[in-house]
Amino acid sequence: MFDVSKIKKIALIGATTNKSKFGYKILKDLVSKGYEVFPVTPNYDEIEGIKTYKSVKDLPEVDILNFVVPPKIGLKITKEAYENGFKKFWYQPGAESKEIKEYLESQDDPEIEYLFHKCIMVETI
Repeated sequence: MFDVSKIKKIALIGATTNKSKFGYKILKDLVSKGYEVFPVTPNYDEIEGIKTYKSVKDLPEVDILNFVVPPKIGLKITKEAYENGFKKFWYQPGAESKEIKEYLESQDDPEIEYLFHKCIMVETI
């Protein structure tokens, strides 16, 4: 488990303006808790007045990437993120997969940290 107290900047992969989806609920929750959130979505230029990023390649330095996308999309973005220097990944329930786990572990990189089966809204204060 990550030391949540050290997390300040979070990239949210799969952010959306759809208020019924977790990509929106997580964004609002994290912002309300004082986190700096960097929404990643190719679909919008901003969400709730927050600038979005079309790709992980466009992101500034963040503490963690939180995924709320289907596993197939998550695997593609995980690979792209790792190739661009990101090493801390948090997958919301339903966003994880055996293939993502196998990919991360196959990198044989001791700096990679990842978390499955925990909701960031529950684990953060």
